[in-house]
Order: sequence, then C-alpha cells, then structure tokens
Amino acid sequence: MKLDRISLPAPAKINLFLHITGRRPDGYHQLQTLFQLLDYGDQLDILRRDDATLRITPSHPTIAEKDNLVYRAATALQHQAVQKNPLCQYGADIQLTKHLPLGGGLGGGSSDAATTLIALNQLWELGFSREQLTTIGLKLGADVPVFIHGSTAWAEGIGDILTPVDMPEYWYLVLAPNVEVSTATIFSHQQLTRDARAITIRAFLEQGGKNACQPIAEKLYPEVKTARKWLEQYANARMTGTGACVFASFEDEAQARQVLVDVPQRWQAFVARGVNHSPAYPSGSS
Repeated sequence: MKLDRISLPAPAKINLFLHITGRRPDGYHQLQTLFQLLDYGDQLDILRRDDATLRITPSHPTIAEKDNLVYRAATALQHQAVQKNPLCQYGADIQLTKHLPLGGGLGGGSSDAATTLIALNQLWELGFSREQLTTIGLKLGADVPVFIHGSTAWAEGIGDILTPVDMPEYWYLVLAPNVEVSTATIFSHQQLTRDARAITIRAFLEQGGKNACQPIAEKLYPEVKTARKWLEQYANARMTGTGACVFASFEDEAQARQVLVDVPQRWQAFVARGVNHSPAYPSGSS
C-alpha cells in the first residue's frame, strides 16, 4: 500500500574525538573522528503531495527557505527523481520539530537533511539505495552521509569515508551553552591544529583522543569552556564537533539524570543513550 505520510526521527550525533590530519586544495579538512549516534534528536512529519510543491513548516526566523537543509535535501531528491522518471511530480508538506540547538556540533541540520532524504525516498517510492542517497547528501554537507548510512561509525576523509563501529551504549549528558558556534570560523582559524598524525580505530579505543577544535572554540566562545568545566565536576567532559555542545558519558541513565537535575537553568541540557543503529531506520533494515 502506498504511503501518504511518514514520521521519522533525525537523531543527534556526538564526536567522541576529532583529529584534523590535513587540508585539501579545495579548502575541506581531512579528519578522523568517531561519530556516536544518540537516541535523541529532531522529528520530521511529512505528508506526500501529488504536485511538485514543497512546504517546510515552521519557517525559520533567520534561515531563508532556499538555505534550509531540509528544503535543499527535498529539492535535490526531486531533481534526481525527475532524472529517473520525468513523470514523477511528487512534493511534500514537511513539519520539522526542532529539539537540537543550532551551531551545537550535534549534527542537527545534517541529520534533518538525511532523514528528509530517507523519508521522501520511501514516500515517493523512488527506490534509491543508501549509497545513492549518500551521493546526494554529501553535496549538502560533510556530516550528512553518517546519518544516511545510519550507524555509529569511524570516519575519515572529509567525514565521508565511513567504517561502522559498535560502541558500548553509554548514557550521555549533553550541555548546550547559549552560543551558536560558526563551523567556518573554527575551521578557518589560524591556530587550528591541522597536522595530527593519523591513528587507528584500535589505538583510539585503547588510548582515546582529543577534539582539535575545542581549544579554538573555548577561546572564541568562553561560555563553551565554562560549560565544560562545570560538567567536569561529575565526569570527563569534552566538546562535540566544532561546538558548542559539551558532553560526558555515564554507565547508566540514573547517574546522568542525577547530574541533569543540577544543570544551571541558563543552559539547555538533555540525557540520551548512545546507539549503534539510527532510529531513522526500522529495526533490522539494511
């Protein structure tokens, strides 16, 4: 039976470490990181339209529709659908419920774009593979592929060379300082370390790693450092991605929620479990 609507989550990610190993001539940075997916994120509710109209609600007060990653993802998929079948004229009404902060390093926009591609591929009955969706998604952002592949993963290249990794499903407390960090500002900063020596998955699991972007973010946005130092009263804390969110892991949910109660009211915070497979895909789907 043809679906006319679908609701899917757009999960967050955290970077358990982030090393920058070089910079390409096109400006993209070569990196190594471990993306840990979380069972918490945004939500997309999508209604198929039998015309080519795309409507995204609610509109964002500071982001034009043409720059909205959900809109860009839907438009890109429409273009590919018409290339495959010129008679395909589907559109969609997309309602996005945001829980993840902008500029937080949690991959919110990239995850929203990935879930849009996953959902519309089903609603429009296009039959594109994950690899085909990844090709579309990579043009939208370097973090989009990990959400399309749907697995906690070791990433290299510009974040697009992915190796699925099963990690312990710890509980995480994530703090969101009241700042929006610019990824472009962090990656263009002269003091950013760009020559880290490449490591192996085994080496990271045995010895851990750092976030190369954290010192720059904490220098430019002091609230990030304040939040990290506060969280370090309870557990080892670090920043995710280019910031601004910081996180700490706990053995069980109760421990994480005990700390959540103490979080100062000026910060947004949530507790989530690390998962190895994206909740955007039905259990066991390939």
